[in-house]
Amino acid sequence: MEKTLVLVKPDGVQRGLVGAIIDRLERRGLKLIGLKMLQMDRSLAETHYDEHKGKPFFAGLVSFITSGPLVAMAIEGNNVISVVRQTIGATDPAKAGAGTIRGDFGLDTGRNLVHASDSPENASRELSLFFNNKELLSYRRDTDKWITES
Repeated sequence: MEKTLVLVKPDGVQRGLVGAIIDRLERRGLKLIGLKMLQMDRSLAETHYDEHKGKPFFAGLVSFITSGPLVAMAIEGNNVISVVRQTIGATDPAKAGAGTIRGDFGLDTGRNLVHASDSPENASRELSLFFNNKELLSYRRDTDKWITES
């Protein structure tokens, strides 16, 4: 099973959308294996967004992600990275399809509610920033046989 990180950013928390976002992911059949609420500090934000260092929008990313509490989730499922990214929609909510999290709840790229890992390598790196192995639970759901064939 593949694992990925999803962050409900400060705008999603402030707007009371955490439950709706978790609901969308769980309704897809994805399994929540780790969950925590935290206030990201500057050091963690800079490490998390390391690939964007030197870009003109880097300072804004760091400033925004540290501006309020966020919710970090570890999610597991078949092809979870691509399924999560389809579920959240395009980075620019104006270009995100109806029925996606960003398409239904967002208006502005700078306030796009969620972050999701974009590759297995980034998922592994990002998960390790927010969770240690003891915080990621492995469990069987009785409904799994109704979600996937394997």
